[in-house]
Amino acid sequence: MVTIRRFEEEALLSYKLGKVPGSLHVSIGQEACSVGAGLALADGDLVIGTHRSHGDVIARGARLDRMMAELFARADGYCGGKGGSMHVLDASRGILGANGIVAAGMPIAVGAALSASLRKSGQVVLAFFGDGAVGKGNFHESLNLASIWQLPVVFFCQNNQYAVSMSIRRAHRTESLARHADAYGLPGVEVDGNDVLAVHAATLAAAERARRGEGPTLICATTYRWMGHNVSDPGRYRTAEEVAAWKARDPIARLRVRLLEDGSASPDLIETLEAEAERDVAAAVAFAEASPPPDPSSALTDVYAVTPSHLS
Repeated sequence: MVTIRRFEEEALLSYKLGKVPGSLHVSIGQEACSVGAGLALADGDLVIGTHRSHGDVIARGARLDRMMAELFARADGYCGGKGGSMHVLDASRGILGANGIVAAGMPIAVGAALSASLRKSGQVVLAFFGDGAVGKGNFHESLNLASIWQLPVVFFCQNNQYAVSMSIRRAHRTESLARHADAYGLPGVEVDGNDVLAVHAATLAAAERARRGEGPTLICATTYRWMGHNVSDPGRYRTAEEVAAWKARDPIARLRVRLLEDGSASPDLIETLEAEAERDVAAAVAFAEASPPPDPSSALTDVYAVTPSHLS
């Protein structure tokens, strides 16, 4: 969680220094969702992300240096510097891609889960999305189809309270987004999204259920993004008191206290881990700065499929 936060803090700084083109959506404050859910999966399982998925893919083992290079639009980035912050993909680690379109990853996850089911691979697919996606047709279609076919997919809602500037209290009449699962005959689980251990337990149970062939689960994790929707959003639709109250529930600080109180970690160990995160992120920035920009000749590479000779 500390590594994810330091990565995004450095990404924000790099953006302000003009090193990151385009836009940037950070998940600072939501790290427990990424880590708790991501570490509940097995090797070989698959993940679909969102426009705010730096943490989601880092938790699944994405390399910080190639991540940062992608944000910097450099050739050594995961997508050759042409995808940017919202489109990181690493199929070798089961990361099937972040997605800049709200709820667009959900039907992709259903398709991947159908493939896993037909191949009897034992794989589980984890689909991340935000509370704003719950109002989209893709959300309902995906839950319905996954339920009908009992597909091995875990739908994970990172409910950070705002779809851009739209408060969840104005966008939904239900007190619990997890209740949407009732209509499709699948479990709906509410969890404290700032408690990494609670998130991990809920996701592990859902993944094990899916692996047993018992179908999908909807998990709604209540969390909060400390920053605006993106780098150009000052967040004036929120009060300073509201932001401060959620910062007091910082998932990293909560876990640090718990580890120290129950003796699972010493202050020295925590200090060592934080120093390692600092060094790793600094190395990622150095790697990105040293990477060249994409060659202009590669502009159409990965845009069009090459037609096999026997079909041309």
